[in-house]
Amino acid sequence: MTKISGKYLGDLRCSAIHLNSQSEILSDAPTDNHGKGEKFSPTDLMATSLAMCMMTIMGIEANKKQIDLGKISFDLNKLMGSNPRKIKKVEIEFKFNKTFSKEEQKIIEEAAKNCPVALSLSTDITQEVIFKYAQEAF
Repeated sequence: MTKISGKYLGDLRCSAIHLNSQSEILSDAPTDNHGKGEKFSPTDLMATSLAMCMMTIMGIEANKKQIDLGKISFDLNKLMGSNPRKIKKVEIEFKFNKTFSKEEQKIIEEAAKNCPVALSLSTDITQEVIFKYAQEAF
């Protein structure tokens, strides 16, 4: 079980501490919702968690299958809806610095799309994921 402690800092900012590692995350409300936008917003963190979870699970599966993933980067767009204000869509483009066989691509892509964060999100949130292989992303 993971333990995290958090608090409200005022001015629409929050902090959270991962108790095992003492790693800290700060959040700020976005400028379009009364904040300063100087840190990740809570919804930015959720969208980023999706991409990072996908990369982690790709790595786990690649290790199991002895696939060298090389380097991976991502670009992400988060689109908000209104009434109610919530995440409507997350677009993620993963860029790999190498190519893979069709079988390896299937393993990588299935791993990403079945990561715990992806499976935990509401089906109301569209997850558009693109995989680009052999890209100069670094």
